[in-house]
Amino acid sequence: MKNFIAAALLAALSSHGGAARAQEPIAVREIGSLHIGGRIATVEGLEPREIIFSPGAPPMRMNPNGQFRVEQMYAQYVRLQNPRARYPLLLWHGGGLTGVTYETTPDGRPGWQMFFLRQGHDVFTSDAMERGRSGWARFPEILAGEPVFRTMGEGWGLFRVGPQDGWNANPAQRRAFDNTRFPVAAWDQFMAQAVPRWVTTDRQIQAAYDAYVQAACPCVIVVHSQGGNFAFNAALNAPDKVRAIVAIEPSGAPPATADAARVRGIPHLVVWGDHIEGNAFWRGVRTNVTRWQEQIRAAGGTAETLDLPAAGIAGSSHMMMMDTNSDEVAGRIQAWIAARGLMR
Repeated sequence: MKNFIAAALLAALSSHGGAARAQEPIAVREIGSLHIGGRIATVEGLEPREIIFSPGAPPMRMNPNGQFRVEQMYAQYVRLQNPRARYPLLLWHGGGLTGVTYETTPDGRPGWQMFFLRQGHDVFTSDAMERGRSGWARFPEILAGEPVFRTMGEGWGLFRVGPQDGWNANPAQRRAFDNTRFPVAAWDQFMAQAVPRWVTTDRQIQAAYDAYVQAACPCVIVVHSQGGNFAFNAALNAPDKVRAIVAIEPSGAPPATADAARVRGIPHLVVWGDHIEGNAFWRGVRTNVTRWQEQIRAAGGTAETLDLPAAGIAGSSHMMMMDTNSDEVAGRIQAWIAARGLMR
């Protein structure tokens, strides 16, 4: 409780200069990117075929067999001229999404990438293995199974914008929660961000994230949804590299057999939005994540919870970094990071 009081005071103090800071130019030292991890895979036994790559071009005989670079992941970084944070901030996205999660919001506002840059963090924004600019590979020859695609209506209830039966193909007939903070009119624009994902590639995704931590850290990780379990395990695999984890509604957690003592030196904050009690899936998820937090505390570590409705912030969806009050939520996170001594 004392930690949250300190965080709240920091948030109140910083809010006086927040509006002015949001208008100031950012002095950027470097913008760049990297691909991390992966391996060389060999494909054999497939039939060559003739392909025309561009209209008017002559046909070419393409042999699909050979060696391919696969299972890597992509990250973009923005380094400030004079960062105020002690360590870079890594933004990890959730299932069926990419690093665009943290860029411009669907209704056109600056996202958390810009917010945390303005707070003085060097910011890394990544696409998990198999997503976005990380690319994906042949299936089932390299990636087992087949990709899963999210329908436009699935996320309406899953992301708690409204009840699932409130979804309608006609935007005018969609029914959201009365207090939702998600910009409902921008739902279709948000769904343009959706990308295919697999449910058979956790091992490869974890390996890529582990390589990412080795390349970019020591660091602070802000992670969302499906990415939560990867961040928790990345910390278990490299506790010397991770300085803190902020998990935004993580949808998974390490098993009860995991050695929580390995991460007792890494402060954890888990953030939950609204309308969880009425959603069986998220109630189950939260129970599992709470169990992992209890294991960390039992091992002598710090594992705190920011329940936004209990803190007086109602209507937060699963995509709280896109909600209309996204900066308010980010401010609470920034205050917690500062209270952990992670700013200069």
